[in-house]
Amino acid sequence: MRHFKSLLAAFTLLFALGAASAAFAIDLDGAKAQGLVGEQQNGYVGIVTATPAADLKALVDDVNLRRRSAYKDVVAQTPGATLSAVEKLAAAKLIGKTASGQFVQDAAGKWVKKP
Repeated sequence: MRHFKSLLAAFTLLFALGAASAAFAIDLDGAKAQGLVGEQQNGYVGIVTATPAADLKALVDDVNLRRRSAYKDVVAQTPGATLSAVEKLAAAKLIGKTASGQFVQDAAGKWVKKP
């Protein structure tokens, strides 16, 4: 339990400090609001639309690279933490924070609109 609390504290601190830049958050929020991207079960953003534009792909790649870097930082700062555990914890938090009507992956990996 102590390990989990340390992991949660480190993870919360990283996101509070802004692991992703504000400029990307605005673009990401817009893409989510338009139903182009959604939160996946693995802690990363996924493309929902069947025909994504190149700039959308670039945004998703950039956000995911930043997230992966932040997750690795949490692992490095938390004894006993694994990347997989951090990604799962992040997914739960990010899906929980997703606004109603935006896309998230369900447990089977299918895109659904959050109620």
